[in-house]
Amino acid sequence: MAQKLELKWWQNYLGKKDVQMYLEWKKQYWLDFLSDIQETVQIRSSDSVLDAGCGPAGVFTVINAQNVVAVDPLLEAYEQNLDHFSRAMYPQVQFETSSIEMYRPTILFDKVFCLNAINHVADIELAFDQLFDWLQPQGQLIVSIDSHNYKLLKTIFRWIPGDALHPHQYDLEDYRKFITDRNGEILQEVNSKPGNIFDYWVLVVRKK
Repeated sequence: MAQKLELKWWQNYLGKKDVQMYLEWKKQYWLDFLSDIQETVQIRSSDSVLDAGCGPAGVFTVINAQNVVAVDPLLEAYEQNLDHFSRAMYPQVQFETSSIEMYRPTILFDKVFCLNAINHVADIELAFDQLFDWLQPQGQLIVSIDSHNYKLLKTIFRWIPGDALHPHQYDLEDYRKFITDRNGEILQEVNSKPGNIFDYWVLVVRKK
């Protein structure tokens, strides 16, 4: 359901946006995003990089590296329904239509980005297992999360889902535990969008 709603959201969001203007804005957004984490994340030209749950205009649009792979279960739907995405726009990127849980890469990655995606997966425990399994030793996972600010509201949202696009309801401590339980070391935490109910955090993690 979350994936179907995600496609509908993109169709509504992009429906009246000029393709070129939107893509230029989005690329600048990602460049600013990478600037915010440059203290801990430096992408080398020799790196292998994965954008997991990439959407139609993910961080893959601005990554210059030896191997860039972008994975999303809705890639074919994006290409058929959105003027703002075509694989041909990004010849340097290898696209794979798959969920995070089902993806089976043929290489390990130096950097794995999972941005605006982990809240949408069907099995969050398996998704985190996969993200760590795909990393080289000492590789980095960069994950963004919507984290609850209040435990009471987190409990209420779990019992009476208030956000169908994001079926998982966790707070920052829960996400930290997902990471440390998998032998990950958190290098940087950035609260990039404080909110009343949720904060939007970016976590930079190193695989030990």
